[in-house]
Amino acid sequence: MKKSSGRAWPIGIAISITMVFSFCVGTVVVTQSANIQESDAYMTHYQDADANVNKLIKAEIAFNKKYNIIFQTKGITQKDSLLTYSIRDTKGNAVNNAELILAISRPEMSDFNTELKNPTIENGIYQFSGVDFPKEGVWNLVLKVKVAKDYKFYNVKVDTRNKKVKEF
Repeated sequence: MKKSSGRAWPIGIAISITMVFSFCVGTVVVTQSANIQESDAYMTHYQDADANVNKLIKAEIAFNKKYNIIFQTKGITQKDSLLTYSIRDTKGNAVNNAELILAISRPEMSDFNTELKNPTIENGIYQFSGVDFPKEGVWNLVLKVKVAKDYKFYNVKVDTRNKKVKEF
């Protein structure tokens, strides 16, 4: 039986370390080239939302104790849609002094992001008219509603191909 020179183990370990390092570098290169979009659930970067999550939850609870929001649009089309929201206090009275900002985005990309302000207001009904969706399919509607110091984010998914609306 031939005796080993003792070089096989160090060479094997060096090759293994080199391979692990190469795979790590490859992973970083591939993930940097991927088209990864940031979250827009609170109209901010997800890191900021994560850092202020307790504040956002408390604000939503305080808002819900005073006001109700209803997305009244039954369905959307790709061109010239009318997006309607109803805001009432918990007693059923119309709220006409809310500030609304509507962010429209695609779930998988930020290329078509749009922000709308200054809806028409009549008896607690807020309408964004003439809204065009550049691409067919699912869209996120993120509404920031502010009444005095109270605020809330109201999120809805809509689809231009059918009349389904889903709150999230």
